[in-house]
Amino acid sequence: MGKPDVEINSLDYQGMLQAVFLATQDAISVVNEKGVHILVNPAYTKITGLEYDDVLGKNALYDIEEGESLHMKVLSTKKPVENTKLKIRPSGKTVVAQAAPIIVNGVMKGSVAVLHDMSGIKDLTDKLEEAEKKLRALTYKYKPEDIIGQSASIKEVKNMIEKAAKVPATVLLRGESGTGKELFANSIHAQSSRKYNNFIRVNCAALSDSLLESELFGYEEGSFTGALKGGRKGLFEEADKGTIFLDEISEISMNTQAKLLRVLQEKEIMRVGSNKTISVDVRVIAATNADLIKSVEEGKFREDLFYRLSILPIFIPPLRERKEDIPLLVKSFIVKFNDEYGRNIVDISEEALNILMSHDWPGNVRELENVIGRSIINMNINEKMIQAVHLPHLYSNKKTQTMNCVVYKDEELTSLNNVLEKAEAEYIRNAYFKLENNKTETARLLGISIRSLYYKMEKYGIE
Repeated sequence: MGKPDVEINSLDYQGMLQAVFLATQDAISVVNEKGVHILVNPAYTKITGLEYDDVLGKNALYDIEEGESLHMKVLSTKKPVENTKLKIRPSGKTVVAQAAPIIVNGVMKGSVAVLHDMSGIKDLTDKLEEAEKKLRALTYKYKPEDIIGQSASIKEVKNMIEKAAKVPATVLLRGESGTGKELFANSIHAQSSRKYNNFIRVNCAALSDSLLESELFGYEEGSFTGALKGGRKGLFEEADKGTIFLDEISEISMNTQAKLLRVLQEKEIMRVGSNKTISVDVRVIAATNADLIKSVEEGKFREDLFYRLSILPIFIPPLRERKEDIPLLVKSFIVKFNDEYGRNIVDISEEALNILMSHDWPGNVRELENVIGRSIINMNINEKMIQAVHLPHLYSNKKTQTMNCVVYKDEELTSLNNVLEKAEAEYIRNAYFKLENNKTETARLLGISIRSLYYKMEKYGIE
C-alpha cells in the first residue's frame, strides 16, 4: 500500500482531532490514569451544567449524582464499559454513558467516556404515555354520566357502581337484555384505578367454544389449523392491568368455565397449545340475563365459578320498574339523535310521553332508544317536537290488553306442545320483523343467545 499523497504533520493531526472533539454533539469527558478530569468538550458542559474550569482537575466522581463512575471501572478493569444509566450533577439529567480505556504503547493513560442525554427521550415517552391515557379516556364507548335516571332503584345501582370502582373485586352484573349492562361495566372501569388501561368487551354468546377459548387465552403457533405464525396474544393478555367484560357469561361451555376459574384463582392463563403459564392482572366484570343459580342447579354452570364471579353482584332493574326515568332517558336520546342525524328536535309531546309511560318495555332501555330513533326518522325536517303520530306501533303488556286468540274447531285440536311452538314461532317472527331483521337485537330482546335464535329460526323456517 503506497503512502498518501498529502503529508500531515503531528501538529495538523492534533488540530484536526481537537476540532472534531469540540464539534461533536455527544458529550465527552477524559480522565488520566489517576481518574482526574483532564479534558471535556462543550457538549459535556451543556449536558452537565458544569463549566470547563469547574471540572478540570476534579476526580471522576465529581459529576455523578447517582450511579457508578464508568471512568473508575475502566481504570480498574482495563476493559470498556457498555451503555450504563447515570444521573449527573448539577443538571440532574439522566444519561446513558459508555467508556473505554486509553492505552498508548501498551500503557494505560486514562479513560474516555461518551454521554448521551436521555431526558429528551424520557419527556417524549412520558408525553406519549399521557396521550395514550387521554386517548383511552376519549374512546370509552360509555361514560359514568351516561347512566341516566333519578329513580330510587337506579340511584342504588349508581351507588353500587361507585363502590365497585374502588375495589378490585370481580363483579357480576345481572339484568334483562337491553338494560345496558355494558354501560355499567364501562362506568366501573372508568371510575377505577385501571381507567387508563384497556377495557375489553367479549360477547361470549357470539363465539363458538373453540374460538372463544383461543380469543380469551391466545394460542401458540401450529396449535390448530389456521393458527397464525408466531401465535397470538389472547384478550386476557391484552387486558393486562385493565378490565375485561365478559358479556353473556352463561353461554360459555364447562371446559372454558374451568379455564376461567383458573384465571380468577391463580391470576394466570395458558395459551392454547402451550404448557407455560402467563401471569395477568385483569379485573373481571361478567354479565348475564340468565338465572345462574338455576343453571348451577341444572349442572350447566360451575358452582365454584358462580361464587367467584358473584363476589360483588349488582342487579340492574328493568325499565318497567323505573318508568319515572323515561322522561330523562327520552331527553338524552333526543340529544344523541340530534347529533347523529343532524336534526333539531327540542321536546316530546305530553300525549307521546304518556304512550311511552304506559308501555311495559320488554326490550328495556335499548327498545326505548330504538323507538326514539325511529320516531325522529319519521318526522319531517321542519318538525321540532315528537308527537304520538311519530311513534312506531307499541305492543302493551297490560293485563287489560285484548289478546288475539285462535279458536280451534274440534278437528283442529292438537297437543299443547304444538300450540306453544306455534306461538313461539309467531312471536319470534314478529320480533324479527319489528327489529328490521336484526338477529343480534332480536336475540337480546327475546333474552336468548344468538346461537339459540339461529336454531329456532331454522326450526320454524323464519327467514
